[in-house]
Amino acid sequence: MATQELSRQVVIIGSGPAGLTAAIYTARANLNPLLIDAPADHEKQTTPGGQLMITTDVENYPGFSEGIQGPELMAEFRKQAERFGTEFLEDWITRVDLQKRPFTLFTRDKIIKVEALIIASGASAKWLGIPGEAKTPNGFGGNGVSACATCDGPLPAFRNKHLVVVGGGDTAMEEATFLTRYASRVFVVHRREKLRASKIMQEKAFRNDKIEFIWNTAMEEILGNPEQGVTGVHLRNLETGEVTIFDCEGVFIAIGHKPNTHLFRGQLDMDAVGYIKTSGHSTATNIPGVFACGDVQDSFYRQAVTAAGTGCMAAIDAERFLDHLPIVMPTGEEVTIEGEHITPDHQEIILPTGEVILNEPEEALSGED
Repeated sequence: MATQELSRQVVIIGSGPAGLTAAIYTARANLNPLLIDAPADHEKQTTPGGQLMITTDVENYPGFSEGIQGPELMAEFRKQAERFGTEFLEDWITRVDLQKRPFTLFTRDKIIKVEALIIASGASAKWLGIPGEAKTPNGFGGNGVSACATCDGPLPAFRNKHLVVVGGGDTAMEEATFLTRYASRVFVVHRREKLRASKIMQEKAFRNDKIEFIWNTAMEEILGNPEQGVTGVHLRNLETGEVTIFDCEGVFIAIGHKPNTHLFRGQLDMDAVGYIKTSGHSTATNIPGVFACGDVQDSFYRQAVTAAGTGCMAAIDAERFLDHLPIVMPTGEEVTIEGEHITPDHQEIILPTGEVILNEPEEALSGED
């Protein structure tokens, strides 16, 4: 198969709220962005459009007073990006080379050269891998099974119901506590007899009268039907081996998230979990010209609206960089596309040759008024 070589000013990886917002902004700036996203794959749990594609009612995205279906919202995002001329490519990126600009992306049959790269590949919820957990129609994902209490907990389907949260860390305690605002009862299923959550999160959950713990227990299957959604779960006691059917009307998997950053390991600075580190004042990574936005660099908020906001930031950062304007790096210094480094105190400019010059107006240097 012949290899095709493409050259673009801006490439965006990922088609969730962050990626599509970045596409809207860069396309309006006449940067002709190419947006690349992984094809839909059930086994790899990839879905063009991001996690909102497996969310039913979205009630907390501004501008939709009556709410909107997740797939419908993402379709509108995409139409808007298309309207301004975004080019789309659905393909697997197999390797990236960020050692020098233009950066190089490799797919099965393409080599793509790019001057500015925006990474919006998101994060994926960790799943148990049990029957009934997959998204509909293969399971009850989006029909009683969720990995985001903040997103789905307030929905009518979960109000005044018995809900199960799986996990024992801070995420699980936060999800369980949040769900008590809406559920009649929340049951936390944990494989051990002690929680891994921080002390303050444990105490908050233990004090909540609506939360009950089911210890030393594993969930093995989620039960239900297309009309009602989730109706119960199979639980196995890990000490006795006893298997029981536990009635419930919703399941929240809260065993953490994993950022989709494996392609960039060893090239971009990341935290211990794998989230890309960015500047506190921009979306810049440790490599000038590479920007990260959305859940790929946000382990805290993980909301569609915050992802869209950082997608806007990344687009503006990329536009400034390509316009030869300095961008703030995670180190505090500012860097231009030519490789000029402005020190964090803004006092000096270090040229690519290593020469250091003062960052002052010529008038100030000459003493003129």
